[in-house]
Amino acid sequence: MRQSLVMGNWKMNGSRAESLALAQSIVAGLESGDQGVAVCVPFVYLSDVRSVIESTPLALGAQNVADQEKGAYTGEVSAAMLKDCGCTYALVGHSERRSYYGDSDQSVAARFCQAQKQGIIPVLCVGETLEEREQDKTFAVIDKQLDAVIDMAGIDALANSVIAYEPVWAIGTGKTASDDQAQEVHKYIRQRIAEKSQEIADKIQILYGGSVKPDNAKALFAMPDIDGGLIGGASLDADSFLSIYRSI
Repeated sequence: MRQSLVMGNWKMNGSRAESLALAQSIVAGLESGDQGVAVCVPFVYLSDVRSVIESTPLALGAQNVADQEKGAYTGEVSAAMLKDCGCTYALVGHSERRSYYGDSDQSVAARFCQAQKQGIIPVLCVGETLEEREQDKTFAVIDKQLDAVIDMAGIDALANSVIAYEPVWAIGTGKTASDDQAQEVHKYIRQRIAEKSQEIADKIQILYGGSVKPDNAKALFAMPDIDGGLIGGASLDADSFLSIYRSI
């Protein structure tokens, strides 16, 4: 049986004090036996938050990782640096990175590989825009995004990764894919991976991201191929985030 995972993405929000307080509130709501819960924190607060969550069930993640190992890449943060800060996870290919900063399928694949070289679990974000969905291109977009990683890293690399399906039209808009819409794409992703490795397809965690809230989480997480969520806005409130986590 697959382990569920609920991961908060704080994006570019919060001060140092607010980040510490949020982490402390989440930790206070967890029990010693809890597992499968993480937060992706702004780079500058990773070490601060690490000091709060060490020896707790809450794992630490970064919101991006450089596509190069080291060198003259001003403003980038390498996987080795993230590892040094205690990161277990790193998001790669979030739709906001693809849309606003031009991350290509190839650079996302390179980021995926850099994370794995340092033992960080990459969380590969895939998903279609509203225009692509309306043109029935959802599966073609997913194929292209997945294939870029598989072509560069190999199918076996997916065994130590997480996939997050994020319909771009549902991120930060208040719109959410219906339970059946989300399940349809999650099932497709798992079947697509199964074409190359049934073993990996059976084990890989596929999360749903796109305006997940306490009132819709339980129904989404009940779908057979949805293994948890990548939570945006609701992760900035400890009670909401914990409520979503308890919906698994």
